[in-house]
Amino acid sequence: MTTTQRRADNAVQPRGATVELRRLRRCFGATAALDAFSLTLAPGELVALLGPSGCGKTTALRVLAGFETVDEGRVLLDGHDQARIPPQKRDMGMVFQSYSLFPNMTAQDNVAFGLRMRKVGGPQRKQRALQVLEMVGLESEAQKYPHQMSGGQQQRVALARALAIEPRVLLLDEPLSALDAKVRVQLREQIRVLQTRLKITTLFVTHDQEEALSMADRVCVMRAGRIEQVDTPSALYATPATPFVAEFVGTMNRIPGVVEDGRVRLLNTTVDIRTAAGTPQGDHATGTAVDVLVRPEGLAVTASPSGRGVVMTTTFLGSVTRLGVLLNDDVVVYVDQPNSATQIPVGVPAEVTLREHDVMVADRTSGGGASAEGVVPVMADTIS
Repeated sequence: MTTTQRRADNAVQPRGATVELRRLRRCFGATAALDAFSLTLAPGELVALLGPSGCGKTTALRVLAGFETVDEGRVLLDGHDQARIPPQKRDMGMVFQSYSLFPNMTAQDNVAFGLRMRKVGGPQRKQRALQVLEMVGLESEAQKYPHQMSGGQQQRVALARALAIEPRVLLLDEPLSALDAKVRVQLREQIRVLQTRLKITTLFVTHDQEEALSMADRVCVMRAGRIEQVDTPSALYATPATPFVAEFVGTMNRIPGVVEDGRVRLLNTTVDIRTAAGTPQGDHATGTAVDVLVRPEGLAVTASPSGRGVVMTTTFLGSVTRLGVLLNDDVVVYVDQPNSATQIPVGVPAEVTLREHDVMVADRTSGGGASAEGVVPVMADTIS
């Protein structure tokens, strides 16, 4: 650790708190934004709330911050009920999507604003603001105004302002969505490094699965005010608890299949649906039409004159190339092929086979458990 980092760490050393959200219910008219929502964050943990627009993730964050009340449930910080504590006294720092910087204040004054509200003396306030700006790499920009800074710099000032008050909980409400892709990646890495170093309990709201999976210790996937699954990023991807989670986290194919005596037939093979993906698949009578959820890396494709499909698209993704294959039954499936393999050009007949049996069986519906997000029966690509 450099001397600069050591000085910055000494400037802000919050102690993460335990956060408990217990059976929260919040309704707006007839719509339940939160419905029996329960979540616990361990001290120093970063948890991402991930879900489509309108699922309740921002409402949960605002309830924790004190900006929203609940119809039922409790918010606890280290076991202490926060119901009667106003937002400014909850010992939480918040970073908004829109930066929310004061345009008539310099970066240093923006960072020092929360300290001024807490009656911190002028010299100490100035010193701490500079130290936190140094922490986010903006000490040289301290005297600039927001309009003189880039979007990424403004968001780092907003982060520094949240950290300057030494919060025990950091709340991030889609703070990166207004930035371009390269800056977004850089800033999410910086946020994660700072959060890990300072051990601040953090709740991060996003609709971007890549952000959630790359930053969070655990991800809470939400749908219609309820929690679908809370788990580590790797567990969410490998063993989704529901078809909705399977399709929302990562790319997922939907391939038609038919149940045959406790197994499901697809792509000229059968899979035991009682053990597929290690999760209960429900009771399906023989002859039932179902959809089988398979990730692109779970399929293989080979060029074949007698194949049941034809390659329609190829997309270079770095370590793999993703092929879109139109099968004879008008189903499009996506297959990840290593770049070291012989590439199959567009228009070539091909055969798609099941490489792994790590699949999930879903009822044949218009959305297969995710119809609220407009998922088509065949294929649910990355939903945002």
